[in-house]
Amino acid sequence: MAEALVLDSEALNAIANPSTRSVLAQRARAILSIAYDRRALVRVPAPVLGEVCSGPRFDAAINRVLNGRGILVEPLTQQIAERAGALLSEARMSSRNAVDAFVVATALEFDSAIIATGDPDDIKRLVARHAKVRVFPI
Repeated sequence: MAEALVLDSEALNAIANPSTRSVLAQRARAILSIAYDRRALVRVPAPVLGEVCSGPRFDAAINRVLNGRGILVEPLTQQIAERAGALLSEARMSSRNAVDAFVVATALEFDSAIIATGDPDDIKRLVARHAKVRVFPI
């Protein structure tokens, strides 16, 4: 397949709302710029939207990002959901970390991936056995 940058909730929020998350936004935009330079795919797993979307009145900034330059929402498939469950089990984590597991399971769909995350500790636990996925803390 291809190389990908996968954005978690905090990374997507930082890109969408740079004025309220200035340092995080700078780091997220830096990794996004590198991804574009490398022609990597940029993806947001669908479950991330469940964490960042609050309804039509509040979602304009998120929608601007998703309707902009090549950031696509990656659908939640049965394969990704099952892989996420296995990742949680391997890492001995509860379903409270399900969205993080969906992010990692999505990243595993690609030949190589970087996850931009505001939650590097949990993501690192989930990717521990998967060298093709790297973690970029924002």
